[in-house]
Amino acid sequence: MKARVHVMLKNGVLDPQGEAVRHALGALGFDGVKGVRQGKVIELDLDAGATEADVNAMCEKLLANTVIESYSVEMS
Repeated sequence: MKARVHVMLKNGVLDPQGEAVRHALGALGFDGVKGVRQGKVIELDLDAGATEADVNAMCEKLLANTVIESYSVEMS
C-alpha cells in the first residue's frame, strides 16, 4: 500500500521560496504568474494493514508542522 502526503504552507504564511520562483519565472519571460506556493510531496510505502488514520498521525507528529502547514493524504 502506498500513501502520498501533500504538505503546503497555510494561506497567510509567507512563502519566500515560492516568491523566489515567481520572481525567477518573471525574469525568464513568464509574466502571467501572479503567485507561487511551494510545498512538498512525501511518498510512503506502507504495510497492507496501514490506515489513513495512521498516516494522519504521522503527519501530525512528524511530517507536517501543523502550526504553519496543512496537509492532505492520498491512499492507494
